[in-house]
Amino acid sequence: MKIDIVTIFPDMFSGFLNESIIKRAIEKGYLEVNLIDFRTYSNNKHFKVDDYPYGGGQGMVLTPEPIFNAVRDIEGWKDAKKIMLTPQGRQYKQADASRYSEMKHLILLCGHYEGFDERIRSLVDEEMSIGDYILTGGELGSMIITDSVVRLLDGVLGNELSHQEDSFSNVLLEGPQYTRPADFEGMKVPDVLLNGHHKNIGIFRKKESIRRTYLRRPDLLNKLDDNEFKILKVVKSEEY
Repeated sequence: MKIDIVTIFPDMFSGFLNESIIKRAIEKGYLEVNLIDFRTYSNNKHFKVDDYPYGGGQGMVLTPEPIFNAVRDIEGWKDAKKIMLTPQGRQYKQADASRYSEMKHLILLCGHYEGFDERIRSLVDEEMSIGDYILTGGELGSMIITDSVVRLLDGVLGNELSHQEDSFSNVLLEGPQYTRPADFEGMKVPDVLLNGHHKNIGIFRKKESIRRTYLRRPDLLNKLDDNEFKILKVVKSEEY
């Protein structure tokens, strides 16, 4: 997969691209990431990329010219999925990560200042927000999208099943996890996880996953199948 990130702060990505899963994915050839500083595409002698908004108002607005120039200079840009990071976009979900992971080329456009000149929106395919809060720019959002997509690529994770059990991959939140020691300061690992009975372990994990979702994210429960709904009824009865 190829991901081009269009930003005026490429140095923000140094640590992100040189650690952990992203670094390994690049080294193994599963991923190519290019950082495009759209400031270098400005025709202004001072490389200015923003200006005052027409009609007045606070702050500065990103001008269209350098961003159009930068994106159009990316090889294969017309066929790529072009995504604008903006608080006005649709909220990013795990389903979007799965969808993007099937694509060969993504272009992530990071905003800054008070936003984009409206005409820049004609350049992109989708607008995404990572949550109902305001950040200084789209760089952190582009890192989140990149990380969530790359870990779904075949071969990137050591255990190909691990991402399938993550929270949101199967609608439900992931249940509690334990490791050694079995008893830490009187806090013990549930016996069912120690007895080696795989069927019972599976039932326990499903039940605890539903319990955690019920307690923390009940809005996700409307997508349960019939068997999971029966487990939910048991979980609810245990709350009283």
